[in-house]
Formats: sequence, structure tokens, C-alpha cells
Amino acid sequence: MTEKEMPVELENQPEQDIIEPVEKTIHPIAEEPDVPAQEEIKKLTAELKELQDKYLRLFAEFDNFRHRTKREFAELVKTASQEVITRLLPVLDDFERAFKAGGDNWPAEAKGFELIQHKLQHELTMKGLKPMVSVGQPFDPDKHEAIAEVPAPDESKKGMVIDEVEKGYYLHEKIIRYAKVVVGK
Repeated sequence: MTEKEMPVELENQPEQDIIEPVEKTIHPIAEEPDVPAQEEIKKLTAELKELQDKYLRLFAEFDNFRHRTKREFAELVKTASQEVITRLLPVLDDFERAFKAGGDNWPAEAKGFELIQHKLQHELTMKGLKPMVSVGQPFDPDKHEAIAEVPAPDESKKGMVIDEVEKGYYLHEKIIRYAKVVVGK
């Protein structure tokens, strides 16, 4: 307010006399407690606690989602090459069968194929491929697929894997192909 707008009776009064009545009208609640106001405070406090609880739960849920997504992504990256490796396993099997069939009678030119097989096997091992050891182990339906049962040569071979028809493989501790085995009965 400018001096021209100020009422005449306020112009002559000291400033302290004007401020005191205004302060009393601004803080009437502080002087006398009102019962409905305290109920409102309790209600708002309860609502605040409820909203804080919801916030904490939502934050925890989001944190769990973030960790789960990170773990799933790491697993996806780890096994992204699974399809390609699975398709290369029959090629690896063919190399092994060829070398078993040829025995030690391979001509010198065939040594190149042996080098190729070792290189392929090494590269797949570097990507996390690991052959499953089955022969001489107890039959485990979680790892082995029984394709035949033969009489065991002795009592200690009962329930054991006698022969392996097709090798099983792990990719980073996950089975990508079950071993096809012959079991002693």
C-alpha cells in the first residue's frame, strides 16, 4: 500500500499497534487447540504412514524387478549361442565316429581332419560347451536317456551306464543334450 491508499486512521498509529491485531487473527489455532483439528492431524498422520508403506513396497518391488531383469539378461547372454552350438554337435559327433571307425589306419592326409576336429572342439569349449562323462557312472534319468538295457557283466555294473551311444553336453552347467546310453540290468 502506498501512503495515498492507506486509510487516515492507520496513518497516525504507530506500526506496532497495527501488527499485533493482525498476528492474533493469523494464529488463532495455536492459542486454543481444536478437537476436530487434532482428529484431522491423526487422520493425515495415518494416511502418511500408509503412503510411506506403499512407497517402500513399490521401491522394493522395483528393486527386485531390476535384479531379476539383470540376472535374466546375463543368462540370455550366456546361452545366446546355444542354438548354434546345438546344431554343431552332430558335426562333432561325425568327426568322433569317423576317427573311431578308422582307428590307427588313417593316411597322413587325414591328420588334417583330426586337427579340424580338435580346433572345433576347442572353440566350442571356449564358448562353454562341456562333454558329459557317462560311462561307468550310475544311470541318472535327469542326465541320461536310456536307449537299451543289457545284462550287466557283474553285480557292480547293475544300474550303471555300460556304453554311450551319443555323448551328452553341458553349456555353462545347463544340459543342452542328454546322453543316450546303454544301462546294465
